[in-house]
Amino acid sequence: MPDRQHADRQHADRQRADRQRADARRNYARILAVAEEEVAAHGGGASLEQIARTAGVGSATVRRHFPTRRALLEAVSRKRIDALSARARELADRGDSRNALLEWLSDVVAYSVTARGLATALAYGDAGPDPVHGNTCSAAIQEAAGPLLRRAAQDGAVPPDVTAADLIALVVGIALATEHHPDPAAQADRLFGLAVAGLSPARSER
Repeated sequence: MPDRQHADRQHADRQRADRQRADARRNYARILAVAEEEVAAHGGGASLEQIARTAGVGSATVRRHFPTRRALLEAVSRKRIDALSARARELADRGDSRNALLEWLSDVVAYSVTARGLATALAYGDAGPDPVHGNTCSAAIQEAAGPLLRRAAQDGAVPPDVTAADLIALVVGIALATEHHPDPAAQADRLFGLAVAGLSPARSER
């Protein structure tokens, strides 16, 4: 009988653990969905407390899943980061190296302007790796930029001392500077064009 009782307790413990994991997954999905809406509406400064209230959970639950604002913004931005990384891979061996790099950077600017919170997530790049969530969004984007930048530098299309971190800082600066402009996309595109003229003038102009 004691062995049977022990087995029953183990079974009950497993069921309880399974329910807790299922609840945690549902909470995570719900919090992330609400966070995406709040960040889209309010940018990187979206209130964690408001996210908790709208998701119907306590602030402690939000912080258990996302211990820092950076972790939350990275989760919200992950799909876009993955899409930009995939785009970089598409362009890595395509056509003129200067055009490939600038086309990708233009995409990053456009994403950062239209997807509120992404620029803030990228701005955390200098804070070092997150011990809970691994690489930051900035680290992932810099890794994606690497092959494009190296090829452009080898071809003399950009100065050899330009780094991927420099490019991301430029994008972040443009996105944050134009966030409250009446037409942020147009202004960001204009500023990016001005930066490109200094960063990598067309060969015919050199």
